[in-house]
Amino acid sequence: MARKLGPKHKLCRRVGERLCNTDKCPVTRRAYPPGMHGQSRTRSKLTPFGIQLREKQKAKSVYGLLERQFKNYVLRAMKSKGNTADTLSAMLEKRLDNVIFRAGFVKTRAQARQLVGHGHFLVNNKKVNIPSFQVRVGDLVLPKPVSLTGGPLKDLALKLEQYEAPSWLLINKTNFEIKILEAPKAEELQLMFDPKMIVEFYSR
Repeated sequence: MARKLGPKHKLCRRVGERLCNTDKCPVTRRAYPPGMHGQSRTRSKLTPFGIQLREKQKAKSVYGLLERQFKNYVLRAMKSKGNTADTLSAMLEKRLDNVIFRAGFVKTRAQARQLVGHGHFLVNNKKVNIPSFQVRVGDLVLPKPVSLTGGPLKDLALKLEQYEAPSWLLINKTNFEIKILEAPKAEELQLMFDPKMIVEFYSR
């Protein structure tokens, strides 16, 4: 019996991109739409609204957010000064679970979200178990010592040996401390979605 795909993998297949960060994503083998006739079907041309909707779906999938959570980020970005799209991207990137993922501590944001939720990380030496916690410039993030003895954080030194973190994060590969040096740079993020399209979707 074929294994049933989760919603996230279905979206990966639908858009033809690996949004889930997992090595076993089916899009790496079948980069065509899901369904019986997926191989013979060409991807239909989207309307401007359809493109905006797709970009929103991609962003929600990448960060593992529900509609209400995601919409709150967009609304907060709209109320902020400066470029709304850049502000939205920075807010999503500054989530604690994403910071741990970007630092190379885990392979997926889902893993990072689970570890944070179980209290494995400290921010400025205080336990934080909220994955959506927004880090600030100057914050120090590190795993609890006991969390390094097993699970996804085991052999972390080996994992980080060849890993190069984005420039807005400084990783101490000896004590596994993550320092937030600056706000995420839009030009460096290499996002898998277009934040401008998302802002346009919610601005209708």
